[in-house]
Amino acid sequence: MAKIRKGDQVIVIAGKEKGKQGTVLSVSNDRVKVEGLNLVTKHQKPNKVTGAEGGIVTQEATLHISNVAVFNATTQKADRVGYQVAEGVKTRVYKSNGESVAVAK
Repeated sequence: MAKIRKGDQVIVIAGKEKGKQGTVLSVSNDRVKVEGLNLVTKHQKPNKVTGAEGGIVTQEATLHISNVAVFNATTQKADRVGYQVAEGVKTRVYKSNGESVAVAK
C-alpha cells in the first residue's frame, strides 16, 4: 500500500522536476499525478459527443511514486510516512517528528 494519497502536499526528489512542490491529483498503482508538474503536450482531436475542442493541450503526466516524497510543513523538508495505531485508529505520521499527516481535501 502506498503511503502517498490524493490531496497530499509532495515534493519531487528526483528527475527534471526535482525540488518542485505540488498537490497529488491521483494515485494509481506505483504512479502519481501532481498538480502543475511534469507537463506534457497532447494533440487532441475534436469530439462532438463530449464537446471537447481539438488542438494542442497541455496536461500533467504521471511520475513514479519513488520520485516524490510527502512534504512536511513544520520542518519544510521531504519526509517519510509511517503508521501509528492509537485506540484502534490507524493514522499516518511523519517519521522525523511523529506528528500526524494532515490531508487537505
